Amino acid sequence: MKVLNYGSLNIDYVYSVPHFVFGGETLSSSGMVRNAGGKGANQSAALAKSGLEVYHAGKIGKDGEFILNLLGSYGVDTRFVTVTDSASGHAIIQIDSSKQNAILLYPGGNHCIAEAEIEEVFRSFGSGDWLVLQNEINNLDLIMEKAIDAGMDICFNAAPFDASVNDLPLDKVRLIVVNEIEGAGLAGCSSDDKDHLIEELGSKYPSNDILLTLGREGACYISGGRVWHQDIIDYPVLDTTAAGDTFIGYFLASRIDGYDIQKALFFASRASGIAVSRKGAMESIPVREEVFF
Repeated sequence: MKVLNYGSLNIDYVYSVPHFVFGGETLSSSGMVRNAGGKGANQSAALAKSGLEVYHAGKIGKDGEFILNLLGSYGVDTRFVTVTDSASGHAIIQIDSSKQNAILLYPGGNHCIAEAEIEEVFRSFGSGDWLVLQNEINNLDLIMEKAIDAGMDICFNAAPFDASVNDLPLDKVRLIVVNEIEGAGLAGCSSDDKDHLIEELGSKYPSNDILLTLGREGACYISGGRVWHQDIIDYPVLDTTAAGDTFIGYFLASRIDGYDIQKALFFASRASGIAVSRKGAMESIPVREEVFF
């Protein structure tokens, strides 16, 4: 069983600021670092660090080749990543005094994935394999179609959420992953009442399993009319970048390894807690031995 993550590859420029920049404001930062990132790359790192056989597909500029080297050091196979002369995707990330983040994305190569490249990638995958996706690359509908035709299971992280998500064949997706804002977008309701949001997601997507992350309120899993809850495992917070990606990677890895839903939620929470206690994106993600016992 293989995991194909067809996902984004970004250069993250991370700025430490006293507060998020207001409109019309010029604000000095107290620090800046360049990291490898992108939801896709972060999730591949988490999946590989958990011990799975992971292949990453996507497109990146020559300015981002250091990301491929880093992913390779974690065990991610990047043979399906196309390197082009165009700019890589990048993110400008503000980290405020409370350690929360605000992110501005430029898609770059992530939105230049060609149909012929997709056709070639899926020649190497088939029934029993998993496809992991996020909403940060183009041609998602075609990628999902190829995975469905190949008999693959699909895990789709509907982030960042926009109206185009509703046009995708979500009924064929085995696992949808959202936070409360993305979940409200899918359900067409407010994110303020968590119980109502859970009820609406379960009602609107009865054929899907849904993983709903709720920040400091933990997470829940919705499937077949049942709901499982998991509190956070509290660690000192240094940097929340990649916390959600770590959660997704370790939850899926736990389920593939045969753990039940509640145990998978626990391990994902443990991994995410460790990640937020460290600085950086994929560098902060723990390895398998730190999470499983």
